[in-house]
Amino acid sequence: MKITNKSISKRRSVLLVPILASLFFLSSFEEPQKEAERPNVLWLYVEDISPNLSCYGDPNVNTPNIDKLAKNGVRFTNTIMPAPVCSPLRSAIITGTMQTTLGTHNHHSSRTEASMIKLPDHVKTLPEIFRKEGYFTFNQGKDDYNFQYVRDSLYSGEYRDNGMYGLVGKEIDWSLRKKGQPYFGQIQLYGNKYIYSKTFQDRVVRQIDPDGLKLPVYYPQTDYMQEEWANYLESVELTDKTVGDIMTKLEADGMLNNTYVFFFSDHGMRLWRHKQFLYEGGIKVPFILTYFGEDGKIQKGTVNDDLISGLDIGSTSLGLANIPLPDYTEGKDFLANDYQPRDYVISARDRCDFSIDRIRSVRSENFKYIRNFNTDRPYMQPSYRDAWEVTQRMRKAYQDGELNEIQARFWKDERLAEELYDLKNDPDELVNLAASPDFKKERDKNRKILENWITSTDDKGQYPEGIEGLKFMYEIWGDKCVNPEYEVLKTD
Repeated sequence: MKITNKSISKRRSVLLVPILASLFFLSSFEEPQKEAERPNVLWLYVEDISPNLSCYGDPNVNTPNIDKLAKNGVRFTNTIMPAPVCSPLRSAIITGTMQTTLGTHNHHSSRTEASMIKLPDHVKTLPEIFRKEGYFTFNQGKDDYNFQYVRDSLYSGEYRDNGMYGLVGKEIDWSLRKKGQPYFGQIQLYGNKYIYSKTFQDRVVRQIDPDGLKLPVYYPQTDYMQEEWANYLESVELTDKTVGDIMTKLEADGMLNNTYVFFFSDHGMRLWRHKQFLYEGGIKVPFILTYFGEDGKIQKGTVNDDLISGLDIGSTSLGLANIPLPDYTEGKDFLANDYQPRDYVISARDRCDFSIDRIRSVRSENFKYIRNFNTDRPYMQPSYRDAWEVTQRMRKAYQDGELNEIQARFWKDERLAEELYDLKNDPDELVNLAASPDFKKERDKNRKILENWITSTDDKGQYPEGIEGLKFMYEIWGDKCVNPEYEVLKTD
């Protein structure tokens, strides 16, 4: 099902990364004079990982190449994504506008002609803005945008249609640009999704012993959960190797000292309570901005604890290229002279595949407020994860009474309308303070912030999804679509 025109650029794709040493900077670090006055911007856009990196203090994983990015750049500790699942947040970041503002909030929407979502005429994507300023633009890997677009207007290079998962750019890098032309490029890295590959175990950097791993307290310390976590960490180390290969090529092509590299994840790792949910595990991601030249904008080897929205990544990218921000953008350039840190970041979860939900969160420096609008549905309502063995074993452990109160909470039928967590004293978000008299003022403040935001932005999640979008999901998932919204599509 096409979501763009059928024309495909005939330019020959190039191999992104030849077989190179996984650790970069083995040379003298000296590089030819900058090829262009305007800087290049490269996004290393990782799927499904949380801040489980050695530079973030995780002792169970080795990430030397990503650590070098942090050593030569800024490591951000409070980067909060606008959504905890791929397509809504990617739609938000590439437009600089919350997915709930533009109506692109439902996962894998706008995938048929009948359900197409069109952006307002004045809203342009980030690559379109860069192109207008003379930049070469490319994206290797998936786009996953929930709106109608003509890909040739955004990116150079060939692509393929991956059905429900959208358009995917084939192998390409900066080599196709004109001589002296700056570029804005994205390279999608598989991250935690490496584990879906049949060759994953043959490619891991090292085998991680699951026996000694200490899991988050909301998971049981069982062999199958430790094995899952070990596989996850192995996927992180494989991601680090890929980063090293990319950086080696960047250096070999004489472009290292004039390229801003943004390394970040789209959302948290794949397990429940992380991906698709608004706890820290779902929306708090690793983010490093690095630059190996000398520009005065990046204080190398520093740590930034400000609240950063994922929307700010695009705005800051434009700012580094001295391109004015569109007046509609909801992102901030955190390197601008007049930058003021955020007081809070709002995130949203809506339909994820066939599971219909609506959750909103307000994340401030010390607190997280969560509003669950569909309290008639359990957290673990039917989802695509039900087919996983690890999910089935967890569900059985809950049914057999083998989980403690903290571990069992997420598998129960009950869900409260409001949640409030003191992140400073309760970083795992275990003690819900929403009903506590001592935190009434904090709860009411955040409740008001969210209510005002819903009204001022006209949060599209408050309106039912169109029948064509639901029909697309129903035709794929069938009987798994148990939410009442699907009843109109069911016939005897």
